[in-house]
Amino acid sequence: MANHHNIIVVEDDFDFRESMVEYLALAGIEVTGVSSALEFYNAITRQEYQIVVLDIGLPDQNGLVLAEFIRKNTNMRIVILTAQSSLDSKITAYRSGADIYMVKPIDFSELAASLQSLLGRIDANEASVAPSQPQAAPAPPKAAEPGWSLSRNDCILHSPQGSEVSLTSKEFDLLEKLASSPNAVVERQDLLKALDYDNDEFGNKALDALVHRLRRKKDDLDLRIPLKTMHGVGYSFAGPIAIV
Repeated sequence: MANHHNIIVVEDDFDFRESMVEYLALAGIEVTGVSSALEFYNAITRQEYQIVVLDIGLPDQNGLVLAEFIRKNTNMRIVILTAQSSLDSKITAYRSGADIYMVKPIDFSELAASLQSLLGRIDANEASVAPSQPQAAPAPPKAAEPGWSLSRNDCILHSPQGSEVSLTSKEFDLLEKLASSPNAVVERQDLLKALDYDNDEFGNKALDALVHRLRRKKDDLDLRIPLKTMHGVGYSFAGPIAIV
């Protein structure tokens, strides 16, 4: 994206919001997550955002009311997220100011593509009204990104910058399974089998908790572990990784 843009996600489901923010960040989008209308109002007093991804069912205000406020008082584009798929719900959302209407469960790759399309239109609109500027020289090509490595001998994950994170056996098993198919989504049932978890409610909760703990280990690193969620499908490791 040519210009620097910021996106805010307003979603009260913590795990869903964290997964969404994680995916969008890995897709190269500057994104902030908040859990309520109040947090949204506070956030926009501190920073300018170009797009809001907005859940309708917020705990403190109807998302459609918030969408109307956004449309009347800001220049933000609006992406509505909801479990309601009826035509009446869509019409109401578009009348409230929605640019895009997406029904949960959503595919994060589709969301990222929709946001990048909106950002492209914002850039095009800005370029059409901005005075012409001398074209900058093309940037030199970037060096290849260093990869992650997973050490079997001592159950340690090494970041590209050289940081080390000790892993439990289950954390290692999960990363080893994901590393066998880097950048590809590994389905939940395959991960459950690799971890020796039952394919039931308890096994699935244990898998999600394991991923959550790994994400929280970012404080031990100089960057976050790039675990990517495909909502309702599985997980992937979004980066080069080798098992050593």
